[in-house]
Amino acid sequence: MSTITTINPATEQPIETYELMSEAEATRRLEASHEAFLEWRKLSHEERAPYLTRIAQKLRDNADELAELMTRETGKLLKDGHTEIKICAAILDYTAKNGPEMLADEERTHGTKGQRGVVSYQPIGVIYSIQPWNFPLYQPIRVLAANLMAGNGCVLKHASICTGSGLRLRELCIEAGLPDDLFQVLLIDHDTSDKLIEHPKVRGVTMTGSDGAGRHIGSVAAKALKKTVLELGSNDAYLVLEDADIDTAVKFSVMGRLYNNGETCVSAKRFIVTDKVYDAFVEAFVAQMKSVTMGDPMDKDTGLGPLSSQDQFDTVKSQVDESVEKGASVLCGGEVPDRTGAYYPATVLGDLKPGMPAHDDEIFGPVASIIRARDDEHAMQLANESRYGLGGGIFSRDEGRALKLARDHFDTGMVRINSFGAADPNMPFGGVKDSGYGREHGGFGMKEFVNAKAIFLP
Repeated sequence: MSTITTINPATEQPIETYELMSEAEATRRLEASHEAFLEWRKLSHEERAPYLTRIAQKLRDNADELAELMTRETGKLLKDGHTEIKICAAILDYTAKNGPEMLADEERTHGTKGQRGVVSYQPIGVIYSIQPWNFPLYQPIRVLAANLMAGNGCVLKHASICTGSGLRLRELCIEAGLPDDLFQVLLIDHDTSDKLIEHPKVRGVTMTGSDGAGRHIGSVAAKALKKTVLELGSNDAYLVLEDADIDTAVKFSVMGRLYNNGETCVSAKRFIVTDKVYDAFVEAFVAQMKSVTMGDPMDKDTGLGPLSSQDQFDTVKSQVDESVEKGASVLCGGEVPDRTGAYYPATVLGDLKPGMPAHDDEIFGPVASIIRARDDEHAMQLANESRYGLGGGIFSRDEGRALKLARDHFDTGMVRINSFGAADPNMPFGGVKDSGYGREHGGFGMKEFVNAKAIFLP
């Protein structure tokens, strides 16, 4: 039997070994989730809501244990783990509070005489959730909360490196009273995963990961006529316009690039800086990046922990090395420390051009790409030339103008103005272009996998 062994990326020590499930066992659990769904769907939205609030409380009650587990499995800062748990609990509470109204039947009219119509948002079955390692609790929770409220079952295939976090989440859900089989966690390989996508009891597939993985999973699901929601990678551009406040821009740019050790899809990655403020921004930004303390992620004073695995370290290093070979300059960082663990320093690259990984691709680590723009218009043009379109940011003293640029010109799903943040329960989350499609949060996620049923009365 094949196994998974989780490794602490800070110490390189093994944590736990798990056996992979056979296709037969995975299928059995999927079918058990479907059977539980048949009963769960009978509950009203108001009856489902308390389950979500109890799960939220379980997360809060076990915050110390969960944060430490996530840090040991992925290297994220312990304090970032605590922040993640707070976000998860807030999402569950938001969904419990707002779901019944958002999913309530809608009264409409139809026909030439204005006859009565009803639109009812009905659950469809088991949703297959394929999630990455960078936010071991948040990624599955945002799918789980929305679909439990909608009345669906959920089956999770989590990233292997955070297997323990996925299994512990299921335990806490059951402790909170959720029916045992409704939410399943599967330990399976990619071949078995593809077969589950095709299984008739899977009614929808949601996945967060790279655009390459999204293409594969999206194509397998499309052949089986399954709806998908794909939240994929990005190379988010943050624009430093000619009238930007440099202190504000530097503060949130450092925060945006190093949050979660730089391993966040919707984070500041490309910094497109106008000529007028280029030198001032780069000098201050590089100084701040140099000052970041790299070390033990359990230490409250650490500003940057290790990458999630040796594989992730190798990927980031190769992307930086290739960019430098093609002419990029290293403004700080770029030299691997001689120490145990998958540590990569806070790095800033300049002189970037198309064809370099640091210009074109997503670097999932603490590496910032600086791109010079002639003026504000050129900055906006450069931002939109990316194949990605998840998030972005604008630094400008003129918030009205920044809002207009964000609304009318920025070709992304999310834009931050003079700030940085990852997700909010009340705002939609998702992207365009190679960053995927579909939305989560803000009520949008609750309607992604429902049957909007039209009922015509005479």
